[in-house]
Order: sequence, then structure tokens, then C-alpha cells
Amino acid sequence: MASAAKSSRSRPAGHSGVFPVNAAVGAGGSDGGVQLADKLKIFKTDNFDPDAYVQSKCRAMEEKEIRHLCSYLQDLKKASAEEMRRSVYANYAAFIKTSKEISDLEGELLSVRNLLSTQSALIHGLSEGVQIDSLTTGPEGSAEHDIYSVEDQEPSEIWKWSTDFPDMLDVLLAERRMDEALDALDEAERIAADAKQKGTLTTADILALKRAISENRQKLADQLAEAACQSSICGVELRAAASALKRLGDGPRAHSLLLSAHNQRLQLNMQTIQPSSTSYGGEYTASLAQQIFPVIAQALNDSAEVFGDEPAYTSELVTWATKQAMSFSLLVKRHALASCAAGGGLRAAAECVKIAIGYSDLLEARGLSLTSVLMKQFRPSVEQALDSNLRRIEESTAALAAADDWVLTYPTGLRPLARSSAGNLTLQPKLSSSAHRFNSMVQDFFDDVGPLVSLQLGGSAMDGLLEIFNSYVNLLISALPGSVDDEVNLEGLGNKIVRMAETEEQQLALLANASLLAEELLPRAAMKLYSMNPVSMDSLRRRGPEKQNRAAEQREWKRKLHRMVDKLRDSFCRQHALDLIFTEEGDTHLSAEMYINMDNTVEDPEWVPSPIFQELYAKLNKMASVAADIFVGRERFSTLLMMRLTETVMLWLSDDQTFWEEIEDGPRALGPLGLQQFYLDMQFVILFGQGRFLSRHVHQVILGIIDRAMRAFSATGMDPDRVLPSDDWFIDIAQESISRISGKPRFANGDREREVSSPTASVSAQSVSSARSIGSS
Repeated sequence: MASAAKSSRSRPAGHSGVFPVNAAVGAGGSDGGVQLADKLKIFKTDNFDPDAYVQSKCRAMEEKEIRHLCSYLQDLKKASAEEMRRSVYANYAAFIKTSKEISDLEGELLSVRNLLSTQSALIHGLSEGVQIDSLTTGPEGSAEHDIYSVEDQEPSEIWKWSTDFPDMLDVLLAERRMDEALDALDEAERIAADAKQKGTLTTADILALKRAISENRQKLADQLAEAACQSSICGVELRAAASALKRLGDGPRAHSLLLSAHNQRLQLNMQTIQPSSTSYGGEYTASLAQQIFPVIAQALNDSAEVFGDEPAYTSELVTWATKQAMSFSLLVKRHALASCAAGGGLRAAAECVKIAIGYSDLLEARGLSLTSVLMKQFRPSVEQALDSNLRRIEESTAALAAADDWVLTYPTGLRPLARSSAGNLTLQPKLSSSAHRFNSMVQDFFDDVGPLVSLQLGGSAMDGLLEIFNSYVNLLISALPGSVDDEVNLEGLGNKIVRMAETEEQQLALLANASLLAEELLPRAAMKLYSMNPVSMDSLRRRGPEKQNRAAEQREWKRKLHRMVDKLRDSFCRQHALDLIFTEEGDTHLSAEMYINMDNTVEDPEWVPSPIFQELYAKLNKMASVAADIFVGRERFSTLLMMRLTETVMLWLSDDQTFWEEIEDGPRALGPLGLQQFYLDMQFVILFGQGRFLSRHVHQVILGIIDRAMRAFSATGMDPDRVLPSDDWFIDIAQESISRISGKPRFANGDREREVSSPTASVSAQSVSSARSIGSS
């Protein structure tokens, strides 16, 4: 496979003549600037030889490449057909109008031709009559002799037939023997033409015969039209009447009468269907469809049987069928979908649409597509029902959030989750009450909206879900203490009341709600949209742009969910970071003065990490313990949350301009003791964060902070390496504080060497050494 793909890519496109498959599928569009018309040019040339083309392309190809070429040609054929179909529909109204005008013009030309033929025969007969009168100027005896000669002659068979023709035709028409009457008319036309050519009938007889033919043609056409308009006419009789009219040369009238008869039948059928307040929309839609679509199908069959695929008749048929589909969709919309949309009955609306499209698909198998006509009318009502359902989910969830105690529980009375790949039941979701309601309503929502995927409404459902999930995340953010001062987070909440999450366990429950919904429950529910659409799933298994686009859309949808969870996570970390850094009065626990003032005191300092960093580690340690029980099976999210909290605090320190202005340009410089305390604090963060609370990015940020403090101290003229203790001193104090805060005992003195040689100690020592080397440089 790889070699075949490689050889195909290495061959120049101009030489192989093979375009990518996705270029062919994108009919009407462009792929790298190549239009569909340009791809088809080679097939439109007059000297195009299919055998030579295939031989030239396949001679140097392997089997897989030949299959690729065949697939490409098939896709190109479909794209070409679709392009032609779009072009036809783009100008369909003008095309139909022109076709009808041409048909009318052809009928008028036929009438003019018949009129001219009659007038020509009349003039010819008059001229012959003048010549006969001139013969009577001869001797009287001669004329009398001719008269006696004519009277003595036996009348010819042709003359007898032409004399009996009007009476015979009257009998055939009275007995409605249409086929025999048509045969008689055709025979009369032939005899008249032959008699005129051979002179076997006089001009007067020929004129009389033609007059009888014309009158009886009109009489037969009127009888056929009258028969076609009878409500009791059966299908066989209707087709026979239309075929006879067409044979008489009046095809447009015949086709119009055929459609008029089916339309009359439709009206009679629809009178039996009356909307009732006791019947639901699906029943009404099915009953109405059973009366309308079979008649349209029968009209298709009758038109094809009598008129074939002549464009003028096909266009009139499509126009008529489209009109009937429009009437059907308006009735369904008025009597079924309107009430569903107003009441938010998405399942009932989806059922109505599914029934209607199912009947329409039966016609599409016969070459008539009416789905777009139906969906143009159905879409607004379905989207209204869709929006009403989404709003109901949002409002119901918000109502529960007002009383949610933010305690995670297992679901009660909810459906079990699907089995995992290992065959065991996956863990039931542990959520708070509002999140359980949100999840269950979304599951029901996707059950209802599933049938609409094939109608290109799946995108609206997915976008709507993102919107209501974002609204729920905003509710969770507003439940965080301190968020009432954040106008950005409260945007769009309106007058919604949310119960505050007071404890850290409750606040972590907010994150558990959002993360479990976004990472597992919502994507799993969204898969129902595609599992309910077998055709779509089959297309996803094939290689091509449709699969790539669908996969890209799903990835982007999941990324949007994760970004909403990140918004909640960032708000959580920001609130806790602010609680650490600032007091309730607005003072800060992390200022430059706390380091600068250390060199202005007479008392020896107690070398322990600053309180804010000890509190940070204590908070992280406590949160990690609580999160271990909350985020079961999702430890990565818990770890990233702890890292994000550490990052928020350290980035605040790195970006605090007031802090660094005092350190670097303040009236009092940072002294040796202040530098030693600052260095101890940073190494303490590096040590307790290794592998649990510290990302590589934040590690680099801390090294940058240390380097900046070192440079500020060096600016005073002192050497940091001479005033700072050894690396082991910082590691020993930091680990002692970690052991005291975490409650885990340190190693005994006899095991000090094993402790120092441990991986954590080794990494910590490297961090200390690298920080000091950066500062010194």
C-alpha cells in the first residue's frame, strides 16, 4: 500500500492524468484551483478514444493504482451528473417555461400547417373546377355522351370507402372504439394522399374526405379529453386516452389531461383525510402521505409509459409533482409540525419529517427527488422544536442548580451506560443533581434528534448542545466563591440564581461535573447521531474528503467542549490563587517588602519557606487527596488542575510589575538574607512540585524568576554565590518543610545518603544547581 501510494505521488500529475479522489467529489468546487469543467475537458474532445485513454493510463500502473483510477472515474461521473443536475435546477423555472412555449408553438404550427393544406386543396379544387366548366362549351351531344358514360361506370372501391368513411367513423366514436377510430383516420389520411397523387378521386371527393377527417379528429379529441376528465376513469383507460390524444398530434394537451386526472384523484383522496385534535402528527402525516405519494408515483409511471422521457413532458411532470409536494408539506406543517414546534415536541416533529422523507425517498428511486422541497418547508418548524428542547434543557438544569448541594452521587433510575471494550460495565457517572439532569436530558435529546441527521440537521443540534453546555459551565463558574465580582463570568446568566460551592470538595465537584460531561458523556451521546445514520457511517469508513471533514468537525466540537471546561478550571485556579495572594482586606501575602525587610532586622530569621508557599503546598496536598476520590479514572485531569493552580500563582509573581519594580529599582535593594529567603521559596516550590504539581513550562518560569532576582542582587555589586549556602542546605530545609506539611516522616539519619541519592533529590539538586548557574552567569 505504501509503495503504491509512493509511486503514485512521485509520478507527475500531468503524466498520469489521475486527479485525487477528493477533487472529483467536490463537484462544482475547486481543489487547488482545478475546476470540474477543466477535469472533464479531456473527455469532451471529438477525437477522444476511451480504449486508448485507459491503455495509456494503465500501462504503467499497478493493480491498486488501477483501482484508484476506476474509483476516480466513478466519482468524476457522479460529480458530473450532480453538476448537470444543479445546472438544470438553477434555471429550472426558465427551462420549464421555455419548454411549454415550444410545445405550444409546435401545436400552433401543426394547426397552421393543416389550415394551409386545406386552403391549398381548396384552391386546387377550384382551379380544376374551372377547367371542367371549360369542357362543357363543346357540342351538346358530346357532353350528354360523357354524362351517360360516367353514369354507366361502376363506382370505384376507393370512392365507396370515402363515401362510407364518415358514417363508419361515427359508429366507432359512438361505440368508443378509439383504437379502431385512430386506425381509420390514419387510413383515411393515407387514402386521401394516394388519391390525390393518382387521381383516383375527384377534387371535391378529396376535399370532402379531408373535411370529414378533420372534423372527426376534433370530435375524437374532444371525446378523449372528456373521458380523461371523468373521475371514474381507471388507470388503463386514462393511459389509453392520453396515448390516443398523443397519436392525434396533440401531445401537450394529452399530458396536461393526464396530470389533471391525477390531480383530481389527489383532491378526492385528500378529502378523506381530516386533521383531528385526538390524532398525533405522525398519524396524520402518514395518512396524508399514503394518499398523495402513491398518486405521484402512478403519474410518474403513466407519463413514462405514454410519453417516455421527452424533456418537455418530463419538465411539466416535475413541476406538477413539486407543486403537489409543496401542498403536502404545507398541510403537514400547518396541522402537525406547527403544534410540535410550539410545544417543543422534537420527537413528534422528527417522526413527522422522517415519515414524509421516507415516502419521498421511494420517488427518488424512480428519479424524482422532492426531499429538498419538503425540507424547505419543514426545516423552520423542526429548528424551532430543536431550539425549544435546548432551551428546556437549559432552564431545567438552571432550576436544579439553584438548589444543588454540589455533592457527587451515582444516578438513580437512569439508564445504564454502554459496555466498555473489555466487556465490563463502565463506571456509572458520579455527578451532582443538576449535572445528572443535564446528562439525562441530553441523552433523551439525542435519541429524539437522531433521525434528523440524514436531513442535514445534525450540525444545528451539535451547535445547540455546545451553547447550552457553555451556559451550564457559566452556571458552575458563578457557583465559585468570588465569582459574583466577575462580570465576564456572569455574562448571559440573567436572573439565574445558583447555590454557592463553599468547600473545596464542592468546588472540585463543579469541575468533576464539567470534565466528565465534556470528556465522556456528551461525546458518547453525540455518537448516537451517526450510529443512527448507516449511510453516513458507511461513508465515514471510506477514504475521502467526507470522512476527513466529518472527523475534523468532531475533533473541533470536542475541542470546544474542552475549552469550556478550561474556562471553569481557570476560574477555579484564579479564585484560589487570589485567596492565597491577597488578604480579605486587600493586602498581599506576597510582596517585595517581605524579602527586602529581612536584612533590616536584628533577629536571626527562621529558615523555612514563606507562609504563602507553605499554604500553597498545603492547599495542593489537600486538594490532591480530595481529587483522588472525585476524579476516579481521570487522574490526568486532577494532575493538570493542580499544575494549573501552581502555574497561576507563579505566573502572577512573574508578571507582578509592582513586585519587580521594588526589587530592581526600589529605594532599598534586595539584601543577602532576602535573596536567600527568596531562593529558598523558589526551590521549595520546585521540590514539592516535581512530578505532581509542576509542569515543565512552570519549571522554566521559576528558573526565570530566580535568574531575575539573582541579576537584581548582582546589580548591587555583590556575588550571589558567596552569600548563598550550599545546594544541600536548601534541599534539606525544603524537604523538612514538605515532610512537616504533608505529615509524611523523613528518612532516618542513617538513610540520608539514600534520600539524597533518590530520584527526587537528584532532580531537585540539578534544579538548584541550574538555577544558581543561571543566576551567576
